[in-house]
Amino acid sequence: QVQLVESGGGLVQAGGSLRLSCAVSGRTFGSSAMGWFRQAPGKDREFVVAISRTGGRADYADSVKGRFAISRDNAKNTMYLQMNSLKPDDTAVYYCAAKLTTLWAVPSTTHEYDYWGRGTQVTVSS
Repeated sequence: QVQLVESGGGLVQAGGSLRLSCAVSGRTFGSSAMGWFRQAPGKDREFVVAISRTGGRADYADSVKGRFAISRDNAKNTMYLQMNSLKPDDTAVYYCAAKLTTLWAVPSTTHEYDYWGRGTQVTVSS
């Protein structure tokens, strides 16, 4: 069974930084593209960023380009999201997701993903 567990969320002031982690159990990590999504209260879950199986390709939402950086360590079955220059609009529950897929795919929609974590809260105060 595949399980995804996010960590690293918290409360930070605008302009600050956080680093999220997503630990994946099971044997699918190296065969999976990984993604981060977020959901603010009253809003739909939205795409943040995705990374290909080997980390060689990434796709970012325009709202986070230049501020967020995704990475993965396949030896540790863990994905990371470095978030810098945080804004109050970044406040949301952040979810990681896994998609068994081809080598260079970077899925960007929720329905494409096979497995989801339970989320970690990120709150950015102004």
